[in-house]
Amino acid sequence: MIVVHGFVAAGGRLACWAEAGPRGPAGRRRSGRRAEPHPFAVAPPLPGEPGTAVLHLPSVGSAPEPSPESGLRAPGRGVRRVLPWSVPVGYLPPGADLEDLVAACVGEVEVRAGSSVGLLADLTWYAEDLVRRGRVLPAVIPGDGPGEFRAGWRGVRTGQDAERFEELRRSVPGVVCAATPERPAEAVLAAAVDHAVDGLVRARLRRPLLDRPGAGIVPTWLAGLTGDDPVLRGPHEFAALRAHLDRWADSGRQAPVRTCFRLSYVDEFPGEEQGGWLLEFLVQPVDEPSLLVPAEEVWRDSASPLMRWVDYPQEVLLADLGRAHRLYPDLGDALHVAHPARMRLDTAGAYRFLTHAAVLEEAGFGVLLPARWQRRQELGLTLTVHSGQPADPVLRDRTVDRKAIVQYRWGLAIGDEFLSEADLAELSRAKVPLVRLRGRWVHLDRERLRAGLAFLARGGSGEISAGEAMRLVRLIPEETLPLPVTGVDGTGWLADLLTGRAHESLELLDPPASLTATLRPYQVRGLSWLAFLDRLGVGALLADDMGLGKTVQVLALEALSRSRGPRPPTLIVCPLSVLGNWRREIARFTPSLTVHTHHGADRRPPGDVDLVLSTYQLAMRDADLFAGIEWDRVVLDEAQHVKNATAATARAVRRFPARHRIALTGTPVENRLTELWSIADFLNPGLLGPASTFRARYSVPIERFNDPDAAARLRRVTRPFLLRRVKTDRAVIADLPAKFERRQWCNLTLEQATLYQAVVDEMVGKLREYNSSARHKGVVLSAMTKLKQVCNHPAHLLGDGTPLAGRSGKLDRLEEILANALADGDRALVFTQFAAFGRMLQPYLAARLGTGTAFLHGGTPKGARDAMVARFQDGTGPDVLLLSLKAGGTGLNLTAATHVVHLDRWWNPAVEAQATDRAYRIGQQRDVQVHTFTCLGTVEERIEGLMADKRTLAGVAVGSGEGWLTGLSTQDLMDLVKLSPEAVGE
Repeated sequence: MIVVHGFVAAGGRLACWAEAGPRGPAGRRRSGRRAEPHPFAVAPPLPGEPGTAVLHLPSVGSAPEPSPESGLRAPGRGVRRVLPWSVPVGYLPPGADLEDLVAACVGEVEVRAGSSVGLLADLTWYAEDLVRRGRVLPAVIPGDGPGEFRAGWRGVRTGQDAERFEELRRSVPGVVCAATPERPAEAVLAAAVDHAVDGLVRARLRRPLLDRPGAGIVPTWLAGLTGDDPVLRGPHEFAALRAHLDRWADSGRQAPVRTCFRLSYVDEFPGEEQGGWLLEFLVQPVDEPSLLVPAEEVWRDSASPLMRWVDYPQEVLLADLGRAHRLYPDLGDALHVAHPARMRLDTAGAYRFLTHAAVLEEAGFGVLLPARWQRRQELGLTLTVHSGQPADPVLRDRTVDRKAIVQYRWGLAIGDEFLSEADLAELSRAKVPLVRLRGRWVHLDRERLRAGLAFLARGGSGEISAGEAMRLVRLIPEETLPLPVTGVDGTGWLADLLTGRAHESLELLDPPASLTATLRPYQVRGLSWLAFLDRLGVGALLADDMGLGKTVQVLALEALSRSRGPRPPTLIVCPLSVLGNWRREIARFTPSLTVHTHHGADRRPPGDVDLVLSTYQLAMRDADLFAGIEWDRVVLDEAQHVKNATAATARAVRRFPARHRIALTGTPVENRLTELWSIADFLNPGLLGPASTFRARYSVPIERFNDPDAAARLRRVTRPFLLRRVKTDRAVIADLPAKFERRQWCNLTLEQATLYQAVVDEMVGKLREYNSSARHKGVVLSAMTKLKQVCNHPAHLLGDGTPLAGRSGKLDRLEEILANALADGDRALVFTQFAAFGRMLQPYLAARLGTGTAFLHGGTPKGARDAMVARFQDGTGPDVLLLSLKAGGTGLNLTAATHVVHLDRWWNPAVEAQATDRAYRIGQQRDVQVHTFTCLGTVEERIEGLMADKRTLAGVAVGSGEGWLTGLSTQDLMDLVKLSPEAVGE
């Protein structure tokens, strides 16, 4: 396996280097006089221009510390230091998307992207966005030698752009700054942005600004801004020009307070019978945006609350209005009065302000628009389709087929509101693009309206196949369409599918007679929905919450399909941990289906069977065998295993030919939206467009900037093939018992506190030694792991085999909870992410509680795992089952437990929810109590708040494990890990 990392080279140039993982090829490395085998061999070749760079990387002894993505265990001994390593690298052109280049590195060796790759891809997108919006300035930049200068372009980072840049800075992994350890992360990122901006602007200009540049300083500078050679030569005072340009650029920097413009429509002015538009001036502190002081108060109140920030707010207001006048000339009328506070506008004037609003906002002014305009409603195409009989449920309509001919009609809509012929006529007559439509004002793009009307005039209705209609309604607009499709309506099965109404309008099928299970109502709907998509050949993503019975719905579909005639076999790929569960449920619910388990040393091609079970690991290893079989259906269980589209497993399963595909997962998005793209591309290739386009238009806007419009478009396009129900919805399942989540606050013992502080001091010392901008994520991750181990137990950190009793607040609390549960006749699951700690706890808890305990972990053989689960479920086994989070957190049915304990935190809500759902699922007859352990006054308590703030993607949050913590600044880390007095118990 190869892990690709990105970094910023001198001058802001982006570059990448590769690290060989456990099975990668060996090479040589050099550091001083040492020469050892090293992980810097490159296979496949790196993207970009080849070269060599010296990177300062955390090292142990005479070896660089492996990155977390490599899968290698960090050396346990030796002093960690930052050492320089000469590494083969690839230098990227300005604007190159490193994430796309890594995805293109497909070969025999699996290529994985490090965390720095996503960050630098976001940075490239940020630079492209600045250039696209003209947020750039020309500059004179110091050269490599004394007295040398070059012409260049820089990005302007004010207002929201400054906030976005700050978000990027907070997410910087240490490896990004490995080539320039002496510079702070902010300066490194700024240089990278400016380097990308410079290259992108030059590529857009494509020709000199002056056809015949003269000999003066300004013509020489302008020629350098667009020519092939940016170096400035000649007997000119370039230093003076640079100082002048820097003062010009600094004049736009943010002051403590800023002027805001608020536009509103007044139905009736005081003393008048008519209404109109009103533009008010206000002053707002930058660090307290909720305080808005009207200009009237600024002029008449010498003791204004704004004097906390500035001595003379009146001067700031007047200066801002003068500066804004240069961007929005209509302000000239207001400046003719002594104390400007507002101005009245007609409709044309209001529209002119709206056209300048973005420019004012980017210049640092506040712009407050009516609430309904905070999210601009774009004009888009609507597709109305009619198929089958309007009153027929979906499955009763026998015309359901991708080749079926349907009636269609194009239309236009603003947002989600369809426009009638009368609406379009009114919009066409409007003299300015600001019109009142159905009692509300609409800001309309005239060019988009003209393009939409021309498209309708060329052919607004007719007949097409259902498959063609489904292709048009996709996430990425078709090149043949002038506008994206933003609305779908109509009657019949196709309209129901495209609008998402198919979930409700399905004709509910009777479960097949061979199914020995009673399906719940929502499971019958799931079966009917799967059968509907099966008829169409559309891949289905069944994303029901954990424990709602996705397996039995798929088995019911298989039994139904095969009751209608012989079919090729279905391939079911799942994790090894749930392979036994699939076999048991097949035997229990569909005993009439024949099964072949493709597992073990004696693997052979399947014979004449209905179902073939295998694992992700074997699907990758035996990909050629599986790719040579024509499958009726391929089912991926726990489909998050293919969330990385470039990984070998995801590439392998895409090769398997199948008439129909299904993916099952309770967490279609764990960390990034590209995971959803990867699963959807397996199900319906091309539906969501290329990965790079999906990421630029949707992943970055939604993940980085919380764009609600992009999120709405994504939900709309996934509705036809994604079905998700949650256990908390009583309309889905009313008889599931309650789940009570309790935070168990624990204190540290004095011994724990002493060790905790020692780990913090060690981390802070290393970060200061390495320079905060050059720290490697390994330093932070190692410290976080140690702190969690300390919070668990001193013996867990020290690994010295010393007694456990009386030395840990968590362990004392765990004994109390388990003792009470056992006294009530209950059984419990205890999750830990550390296998070593689980091995320590198993004999200790057995002795202290006087009951049997068992430990299920990644090294537990499959047969022993199945037996352990069966004995726990039937009551013949132990009452306390310890599980490692990764090995026991998915796929298992452990409803015999009514207590779930999360002893230490993985800090990913999706992963912890999966573990909880081992007990809280269908089949659970009693209330489930979930105990999450957190140590007061430590990093565990503070991350609780951060996790709550980061639940953004499908209710999932902060990233994989604690890796996201490496993006925090050194000061943020110190605040996060510091030990508070309340941490230590009495």
